[in-house]
Amino acid sequence: MNPIRIAGAILVVAGVLALLYGSFSYTKENHEVKLGPIEMTVKEKQTVNVPVWAGVGAIVIGGLLFFGTRKS
Repeated sequence: MNPIRIAGAILVVAGVLALLYGSFSYTKENHEVKLGPIEMTVKEKQTVNVPVWAGVGAIVIGGLLFFGTRKS
């Protein structure tokens, strides 16, 4: 399998996952306070919404890369 077909397969899988889940979240550490022996950090949960057009676009482009390349 050549690298272009691998990239196409990854795009198709990523597009399908984007359509299935629609968003993903992660935790971000914002502030850190140190007052002598006391340390405090603030963790904030961030959510990223993936648009439907991005998922469909990834599937289409990945399909073109995967099925559009031929062995030489």
